[in-house]
Amino acid sequence: MPLFKRAYKRLHPNQRRIVDKAVNAIAANPEVGQLKKGDLDGIYVHKFPCFDRQMLLAYEWDPTTRVLLALGVHENFYRKLKK
Repeated sequence: MPLFKRAYKRLHPNQRRIVDKAVNAIAANPEVGQLKKGDLDGIYVHKFPCFDRQMLLAYEWDPTTRVLLALGVHENFYRKLKK
């Protein structure tokens, strides 16, 4: 969760609106992301466009809760997520 909060605070307001739409899509359908395997087993990653870049949003979910783990571009995203 700290990775998501830190990245979200650094976004511009118009980028936050796009991320909010992605979070709402996850809340409506938690299987919208791709389930990862190996070291990241049980973590879903949702890819979505944010202006000229593709953003990735990592999360975990069960039937009652959704936990947002990380937000960022592809560069070093999975490396930071493994820590």
